[in-house]
Amino acid sequence: MSQYVTRFRRTGATGTTPAARLRFPGIQRRPRRVAMLSVHTSPLHQPGTGDAGGMNVYIVELARRLAAINVEVEIFTRATAGGLPPVVELAPGVLVRHVDAGPYEGLAKEDLPAQLCAFTHGVMQAWAGHRPGHYDLVHSHYWLSGQVGWLAAQRWGVPLVHAMHTMAKVKNAALAVGDTPEPAARVIGETQIVRASDRLIANTAEEADELVRHYDADPEKVAVVHPGVNLERFTVGDGRAAARARLGLPQDALIPLFAGRIQPLKAPDVLVKAVAALLAERPELRSRIVVPVVGGPSGSGLAKPAALHKLAAQLGVSDVVRFQPPVGQEQLADWFRAASVLVMPSYNESFGLVAIEAQATGTPVLAASVGGLPVAVRNEETGFLIDGHEPARYARVLREFADHPHLVDSMGAAAARHARSFGWDRSAAETADVYTAAVHEHRRHIPSHHG
Repeated sequence: MSQYVTRFRRTGATGTTPAARLRFPGIQRRPRRVAMLSVHTSPLHQPGTGDAGGMNVYIVELARRLAAINVEVEIFTRATAGGLPPVVELAPGVLVRHVDAGPYEGLAKEDLPAQLCAFTHGVMQAWAGHRPGHYDLVHSHYWLSGQVGWLAAQRWGVPLVHAMHTMAKVKNAALAVGDTPEPAARVIGETQIVRASDRLIANTAEEADELVRHYDADPEKVAVVHPGVNLERFTVGDGRAAARARLGLPQDALIPLFAGRIQPLKAPDVLVKAVAALLAERPELRSRIVVPVVGGPSGSGLAKPAALHKLAAQLGVSDVVRFQPPVGQEQLADWFRAASVLVMPSYNESFGLVAIEAQATGTPVLAASVGGLPVAVRNEETGFLIDGHEPARYARVLREFADHPHLVDSMGAAAARHARSFGWDRSAAETADVYTAAVHEHRRHIPSHHG
């Protein structure tokens, strides 16, 4: 796996291939201050609640590490409660700015496009209070932010760097049963952002390829930067036994864990069905299996938050499935440590940060072979990748872990080693390289923009 920012170039009908590392002459400097946009989810919200998830973790960790290498970050996000301070210092060199746009409570992500004008107004008001040239670059996350970023970058005369995180065309090609397709307005919005961006950051080579294939992105503008993991927080620590003792879990149990938002896209139902299939075949395992589901409903799961509870009852596994509300990052690390295996049967993952987080604690991963998960998980070394979402296939792997408990430790040790190559410091340094390239290229083209 490349340790570097990878640049893409077109190679005829075969798609894209990595080219050399981006190299910059010494005269090029990093931006001093970046306006980071996260319209629909605040970096201050707890992952696993509402629409907060991996992207929140990504923005918080990236911003902290950028600040540590002297790139100041101001994160603009929508205010979701009254009385929030306009500005919060998240860390030295990282500010979160709350923008009033629409009602605080009860506004679904699907309703946010109607509030983008109000959000843009708030961003422009903040900018108007600064001297010219306050921001050197705009980095937008997800398509809603990209729409605002497009306008802000043009107005301020600075480059736009955009990270999709997920893409409508990719999600719609792999919809879970009962999930709602992404609307045409999002596809149009994403297409506009791809065209307007100076640089696009993809989590994996596959995502870079999807940007080129589905959105006709210029391969020269797409850079691959793997997300990282907080290797100080997600550690093997004092081990599985101690974590189980703290969480009140039996020492000798098989513990397949689901951690994430409860929505069709993440497919927690596949795990529940797999456990039911396993117990139908091996009823003696019932006394030594515990299945924690850590997370809250979100997205299209909000309409039917009790559906997973009902499914567990219908399949006769309510006694082994334990529903846990979302937890903070420190306690999440303990859940990962305690688990025998993290199960991620998702229909789509741009990367799957929790897969790396779990592996960093010494826990193997059983995941669908989608999106960035084949990069995050080394098949048959740090876990298992499954093609498709057939519960019986997941049940077979769970049976392997039940019959060969040593697999948890041997794969877990390999997983912890693998995760160590995904530090946020590296991700931030590579992101800063992308910023530098975008600023340099933007300056080169300024005369023609104003000519």
